[in-house]
This record gives sequence, C-alpha cells and structure tokens, in this order.
Amino acid sequence: MVGVDEVGRGALAGPMTVGAVVITDLTSPPPGLNDSKLLTPARREALVGPLESWAAAWSLGSASAAEIDAWGLRIALAVAATRAIDGLSVRPTHALIDGSFNLLRAPLDVSFGAVAPPPLTYARLPVTTVVKGDRSCATIAASSVLAKVHRDQLMVALSAEFESYDWARNKGYGAPRHLKALREEGPCYHHRRTWHLLAS
Repeated sequence: MVGVDEVGRGALAGPMTVGAVVITDLTSPPPGLNDSKLLTPARREALVGPLESWAAAWSLGSASAAEIDAWGLRIALAVAATRAIDGLSVRPTHALIDGSFNLLRAPLDVSFGAVAPPPLTYARLPVTTVVKGDRSCATIAASSVLAKVHRDQLMVALSAEFESYDWARNKGYGAPRHLKALREEGPCYHHRRTWHLLAS
C-alpha cells in the first residue's frame, strides 16, 4: 500500500511534486504528523528524518513547468506520480491518493508536440481516493510533507537566481510581489507560460 499526494499544483512557477510513501508494519507515525499545509515550515522540516526512518520506502517525482506547458496539468500530474512510484524500492499493489481523482491516470488520446509524455505505467493500479486524506491517512500525510519540504527547498534555491519573484517566500504562488515582478519583468523559464499568469 502506498500513500500518494501532490504539492505545487496551483503555483505559477516551479514544478509539481508528488510524494509516495509505503509502510509495511503497522507502527505509529512520528508524533505531530498532519496535513503539510497545517504545519509550520520548521515542523515539516523536523519531520523529514523521522518520516524517512518510519517509511519502508519513499520517493518523490516531479513534472517541470515546461512539461506542464507541454502536456497540460492533468497529464503532468500523472507523470509526476508515475515517477514517484517508479522511484520506490518496492512495487505497491494498491494506492491511497489524496483528493477525489486518481493522480495515476490521465487521458492520452490527444496530440502532443515534439515531446510526448512517457507511459503512465500505473494507470491500472488499484486505488482508493480519500478526500482530505492528508488529514486522516498517515502515509498520505507523510507523502505530502516530504513533497512539500523538497519543493519548498527547491524554490528557495531558485530564488537566489530570480530574486525579484520572491520565491523564497511565496514558493511560486501568486503572491503580490511575485505578480508585481511578472508585470514588470515578465516570466522566466520556470514559469508555466501557458497559464494566464497575471489573471491569478
């Protein structure tokens, strides 16, 4: 059984990242584990080591802004989720997915440009979707925390090169300073250019 959750879906810049966490023993998760959005950054970062030790296997997969532009949000999410499960040291037979739809599936009966998405290897994996699963399921919450810490650290690192967008604080979302820099300077190659960036 693998718990799966994504972060970064609503951002204007940066990747979407999907976490996948497997447990094989019914041991209690680290104290304080919750939906990553309800935890402070310091608390999320403090949970990373304990979560990595608690999980039998864990992995992260991402889809870049360019891939989101090329394939659309839904397929890019499925690709990121596929990459996350590909990175596990075990092959799960069932997935618990946060939300109301299956991240591992997406319609591929459309035309693509020069680069088509990779096969969605786990599209037929049995899944259970769990609305607000990051608050009720430990493996989903763990995948959310690991994915968010990783993505946040990446956006902070990118902010050193693109200071005007203030990604160290807003992590690529549509905060006022980010939108102001977009109006004044336009997007960079980490932005999702097919989105209506200034309508956010």
